[in-house]
Amino acid sequence: MFIGLFQPHHIILLKLPLLRFPYSMEFSQTIATRHTFVKKSAIDSGGMKARLSRIVLVFLCVGVLPVLSDEPQLFRFLFVDGEEYRILSVVEQDVFINERFSHSAEILNRIAVRVAYLGEGIGRLHVSYDVSEENMQPNEVFQLSRSFETEYRQNELGFMDVPREFVRPMVRDVPVFPENPIAPGTAWSNSGTEVHDLTESFDIPERFEFRIPVVYQYLGVEERDGRVMDVLSVRYSMFHRFPRNLEGLHPVAISGFSNQRHYWDRLRGRVHAYEEEYEILYTMSTGDTISFRGTAEARVVETNLPDRSEVLQRLRERLEDLAIPDTEVRESERGITISLEDIQFPPESARLLPSELDKLDRIIELLAEYPDTDLLITGHTALAGTPEGRQRLSEERAAAVGNYLLDMGVRSRDQLIIRGVGAEEPVAPNTTEAGRRRNRRVEFTILQD
Repeated sequence: MFIGLFQPHHIILLKLPLLRFPYSMEFSQTIATRHTFVKKSAIDSGGMKARLSRIVLVFLCVGVLPVLSDEPQLFRFLFVDGEEYRILSVVEQDVFINERFSHSAEILNRIAVRVAYLGEGIGRLHVSYDVSEENMQPNEVFQLSRSFETEYRQNELGFMDVPREFVRPMVRDVPVFPENPIAPGTAWSNSGTEVHDLTESFDIPERFEFRIPVVYQYLGVEERDGRVMDVLSVRYSMFHRFPRNLEGLHPVAISGFSNQRHYWDRLRGRVHAYEEEYEILYTMSTGDTISFRGTAEARVVETNLPDRSEVLQRLRERLEDLAIPDTEVRESERGITISLEDIQFPPESARLLPSELDKLDRIIELLAEYPDTDLLITGHTALAGTPEGRQRLSEERAAAVGNYLLDMGVRSRDQLIIRGVGAEEPVAPNTTEAGRRRNRRVEFTILQD
């Protein structure tokens, strides 16, 4: 089910600053970063099974081989109606312009999956993606940069049926399995699909799909996270030329490779974790090249989220017991939100004042009761200064609070994301000082999606 979700190699577009190239040319470039996740969607079982090419036996040495068992295994995606889980992936990437190092990026992808079983080995997956970038300095909190939703079907062999309106998942039909049981050392091949959307990066209102030849090998079994997993090698290369009628700055060709290692959870019928090494090279219409080289890893996080109504009631009681001033708790679209209003910072600063740390320490007591949940911290400002200044300040203040929570061990780094919204979501009129105090706030959302 993962493989659609883990999407071993997902390209996400991030705006680069203006880069100076030879020939005195400047342009706003976009970075593609890896996004990973997996799902189970369905496709008409009918012609898809026949697309698998013949199985051949090969014995390859790929790193350290897992323990081999002679017992052939039947690989099938399983879809449990009503199942929900999330996937966390971290991508570390270096970007090169004309083979010269430009910068590094670290990306956190949080994927929430909801499954419906449609019968006859077919599932429908509704998937939400939060893509977050490393905030400013190494080892700081991740900042939410964009969110997406998609829905598709997948059959038990792994073939996917994604409606035209969804760009994601950007890697499709990877992995897929033969109909027959597979013995360790067995290799097989099939075609997958890469989908590239150039709208955000090059203002080209088209998306391009091309096939990729994928080679698989069942390596055997290996213990991971206290369980025995089946291990798969998944490898493919890519090359595609874009249409010649594109105007302005645009890529003319894309090439690269992806080498992946999947850990298959036989009991749950999906990928439990994966590791990837990749390189993608864009050749631009100017003759310049942009190369993305990196590694990615992802894992399924299976958490039984607490009941919303129970959490809401519990937090209201605890807020009253702790007597934290200027706070309220409410149910929000994404979970349960604790709002800390009138949080004090020096003017135009994101430095936490000592007087505010006591409030945060008491908020931490509440959050520590739900350690397995992810947190979204949102910074808000009053209506003062410029929109750009308010946005920057709200992001910096959310990051200051997030880093304090990390320092206090409230959550691990991949459980916490921040965002700033400036003065775009007021809870009171900005025409009075009392209203502006309420709007200067930080919100803590216990995510339940």
